[in-house]
Amino acid sequence: MRAVVLREFGAPEVLRPEEVPEPERTPGWVTVRLKASALNWHDVLVRRGHYSSPLPHVPGADGAGIRADTGEEVVIVPSLWWGEDESSPAPGWEILGDHRPGTCAELVRVPVECVAPRPPGYSWEQAAALPLVGLTTYRALFTRAGLREGESLLVLGAGGGIATTAVAFAAGMGACAFVTSSSEDKIDRARELGASGGVCYTDPDWAARVKALSPGGLGFDVVLDSVGTWQDALRALRPGGRLVVLGASAAEQAPIDVRGFYFGQYSLLGTTMGGPRDFTGLLRLLDTRSIAPPVIDRVFPLDDAAAAHRYLEQGSGFGKVVLRHD
Repeated sequence: MRAVVLREFGAPEVLRPEEVPEPERTPGWVTVRLKASALNWHDVLVRRGHYSSPLPHVPGADGAGIRADTGEEVVIVPSLWWGEDESSPAPGWEILGDHRPGTCAELVRVPVECVAPRPPGYSWEQAAALPLVGLTTYRALFTRAGLREGESLLVLGAGGGIATTAVAFAAGMGACAFVTSSSEDKIDRARELGASGGVCYTDPDWAARVKALSPGGLGFDVVLDSVGTWQDALRALRPGGRLVVLGASAAEQAPIDVRGFYFGQYSLLGTTMGGPRDFTGLLRLLDTRSIAPPVIDRVFPLDDAAAAHRYLEQGSGFGKVVLRHD
């Protein structure tokens, strides 16, 4: 079968298309013939060696295609062995494509509980783009933060898959969403998804500016931070608000004013991609609310995975980068 293979860690050029053996049959696992896969920043970190993936390796967490044994149209749930504890993953939890062959291939083999029906009306590209960002965003906003209809949400960064998905989820739930971004163009595009507005984080005083846009100027009920700027994020929260952290793309250390934190009655919530039960909740949300499908920024052929990674790393896109497998 055709696959994108990583034989060394490094720049996008280390990703090369090759012919590799088809996955072996394993009891309790199913094979999916993939129609499309989607990239995440997580895949960049895998390529760079941050997760010590075995070499040679086929990366990729997200995908959608045809289940080989039943002919069903499915999406891949890339959360393996989450466990029974809803509050956190089990010690053996891993993300598909970290240590096991992933979705940048014509075929992928996953545990039977890690496939779910393709959402009605979704293209193959949209279906492939949903699982990781959809599952991560659903857990962050609803399982962890408990975002409710009528509340306010600030999403740090407007262009990535998590950000665009969070705005769509909030709008569909009847929450009021705002964003930060590096450009007015991305803020305008976030408005098209349902955001009420936003500010450019290039302004040194962006936290005060965006707080002034919140209901009553009191701050936001929830701030979703995938970049690691806790100090500024806390400044944008209302007293008693919830800061949900799911990334550290800009900073891995975050000093905070401890006294101000506890006097502000803030909640600090860490989160990751969720498990199968979160995905069930996500599909229920899509069934019961009017929520726009994932935004697709650009589609590349599978063999052009290196070019897709280069484009993703530029950070200039808006929405998801997808590989087509046809």
